[in-house]
This record gives sequence, C-alpha cells and structure tokens, in this order.
Amino acid sequence: MSVGNDAPGAWNRPPSGRAGLADPAPRVAFTAEQLAEARRLQSLYPDPRGALLPVLQMAQDAFGYISLPVEEYVAGLFNLSPAHVHEVVTFYTLFFREPKGRHVVAVCHNLSCHLAGAPEIVARLKARLGIEVGETTEDGKVTLQSVECLCACEHAPMMQVDDRYELGLTPEKVDRILEGLR
Repeated sequence: MSVGNDAPGAWNRPPSGRAGLADPAPRVAFTAEQLAEARRLQSLYPDPRGALLPVLQMAQDAFGYISLPVEEYVAGLFNLSPAHVHEVVTFYTLFFREPKGRHVVAVCHNLSCHLAGAPEIVARLKARLGIEVGETTEDGKVTLQSVECLCACEHAPMMQVDDRYELGLTPEKVDRILEGLR
C-alpha cells in the first residue's frame, strides 16, 4: 500500500511515496552557544532526559516552531527516538508544530471557564480576529488557541496572552486586550 504525503514520515518521502529516494529534509542545528546551553541543561538532571522540555523550548525559540526535522535533531541530542520527542511535542500546548503569530491568545475551555462563559469569549475572539481556533491571523500577529485548564478557575473565564494571564473576561475586556496587541 502506498503511503500518502500526510502520513507520519512523509516529510522525507517523494510524492510517489517511495521512501529513501527524496533529498533529506533541511538540516537544523543549534549554534555552538545554544548547543553548550543544551548540554548545560542536561547536566542539571540525574538523567539528562529531564532537560527535554527546556531544550525543546530553546529549540522553539531558535527555530520559531518545532518542525519534524527539529524533533529529529532534538531526539539526537538526547539519544531518543524521534517518535518519543514527537509524543512530547504533541502533548504540550506550549509547543507549536507550525509557525505561530507574534502573540498567542489561549482561552481556557475547561469546566469552570466553560460554565462561566468561555464559549462566548472564544466566539468574540474568532469574530474579532477573523480566524478559527488553531489559526493565525493573515498579518501573523495573533494565534488563537483553546486549551485545557490554565489553573485560575476562581477567575473564570480566563485566557493567557503570551506569558500574561487575563482574568474575569468579558466581551468588552477581550476587545481592550486585542486593541493592545495591534
């Protein structure tokens, strides 16, 4: 059976699906300073794999997002399989598998926020930004996410904008927050 180009491993297969005949994916690598920092982080843990999350964050900062070649590169730094690194990347919402906007707006959709009005907040954001959840605005300024609990249930509904929590959201407050991002 032929494997389509959207299947796992398709990034290094030619359109015909024949493995091994394509040019290898572009090589990614840390600078010497970044590699030294990755090794320093690994040395902080009894098991160097403990540094996987901070090194993935460093890779995302360096390359903009965690592509399949970046996953493979980081796996090599830890002597892990690319599949293991892929599982970690896809588990955490803090890692992006494609380019993200300059600002990331992540609305909590867990029970407390949902009951307090998160669906209305998401609808307001989608209408104002002109995108769906998981998309980035055409100008590349904002990526919209809906995420699991952000641990501020007492301030529901809430969202995280970049590294800042925005609590007790109302449609008007959402409008003010968005104006500050433009």
